[in-house]
Amino acid sequence: QVQLVESGGGLVQPGGSLRLSCAASGFTLDGYTIGWYRQAPGKERELVASIAVNARITNYADSVKGRFTISRDNAKKMVYLQMNSLKPEDTATYSCNARYLNNGDGIWGQGTQVTVSL
Repeated sequence: QVQLVESGGGLVQPGGSLRLSCAASGFTLDGYTIGWYRQAPGKERELVASIAVNARITNYADSVKGRFTISRDNAKKMVYLQMNSLKPEDTATYSCNARYLNNGDGIWGQGTQVTVSL
């Protein structure tokens, strides 16, 4: 099957860090634009960060700029989201998405929960 599986979520105190991973199986990441999304209960899903096919272009939501870093390793079929200086507002389910040549809805993972709390 073609799928993405996220991992690395958990409970962390404000100011802490987590690194989320997204592993691809059944396909290679070559040619895919990657995005990390998050959704909190009662809120719409939002794009947190994206990375271009060639990995030279990245974009971040204003709320996470300077704190989060997206990266990819096509050879390992992995995508990462390094999250630093976490805030309670970052609490959400984080999902990765891969779109071939930035086309269509793409492939979605099931998500990993991140909770930032004392």
